[in-house]
Amino acid sequence: MYRILIAEDEVKIAAFMEKGFKKQGFVTAVAEDGPQALSLATESEFDLLLLDLGLPAIDGMTVLKELRNRGEQRPIIVVTARTDRQELASALASGASECVTKPFSFSDLLSRVRSHLEEKASCFSPT
Repeated sequence: MYRILIAEDEVKIAAFMEKGFKKQGFVTAVAEDGPQALSLATESEFDLLLLDLGLPAIDGMTVLKELRNRGEQRPIIVVTARTDRQELASALASGASECVTKPFSFSDLLSRVRSHLEEKASCFSPT
């Protein structure tokens, strides 16, 4: 059973993602701001992080950079309403595994999440 941390301050979007992933058998937790996202990502065992760039208190880009600077290797998918190509490229350069822009379909997000989790699992499987 995979565990996903959803770092999203928009309650409706967080609930939409959480409900969808739980229906698919994932264990989820939600962080509503940057400090909570950093704390949960550091102190808990998650397989993947869905990270909004527009988090309050500490923005998502800072959370991303801080986690990668700490050596965090888990997949981090940025989920954002921002569409500026330079900002998205900066997120990828800072260590995002992928960027998904809002609005998105849950099936597309689920497919991307599964792809990253399967890739992660294959990296750790003995050959």
